[in-house]
Amino acid sequence: MESGMMNLLISLVSGAVGGNIAGAVMKNKSLGTLWNSVVGILGGGIGGSLLGLLGLGDAAGIVGTVASSTVGGAVLLFIVSLFKK
Repeated sequence: MESGMMNLLISLVSGAVGGNIAGAVMKNKSLGTLWNSVVGILGGGIGGSLLGLLGLGDAAGIVGTVASSTVGGAVLLFIVSLFKK
């Protein structure tokens, strides 16, 4: 049980970091720190799926989670920016 909570916490924090990395890379589409974090957390699942489809889903650990969150966050930031205008 304790390991599951730790994995969840790591996923949430790395998702927030990944979303902010995506916001920094895509400056014109950034939503600010809070919303970049939310998009990164949500995008972590999308990024994991996308990397899995590309055969890169085996990237384990915090670095892999941040990478998938960054990819998913960038995708979500792009989608949100289409509706934002």
